[in-house]
Amino acid sequence: MIPERFKRSGSRYLYEPFDPAQARIETLERVLDERWASLESTLKRVDQTVERLERRLWLAVFGVAAALASQLAASVTMSNLSF
Repeated sequence: MIPERFKRSGSRYLYEPFDPAQARIETLERVLDERWASLESTLKRVDQTVERLERRLWLAVFGVAAALASQLAASVTMSNLSF
């Protein structure tokens, strides 16, 4: 007589009936998980790109403000020298 622990060794597919509906559901769940992971990585890259663009825009705004302030200071200085 064979002990019970040796009768059930191996793949579950050898002893359990194959359910194609359940296999399809499991496959779709794995596909959806992979798509979700891909979407999250894409959104992370978009977020990083937007942050870099925002930094560049603020740098441009401060650059323009500094240029205007230096021109104003230069014109005030020149007007004080002419008097």
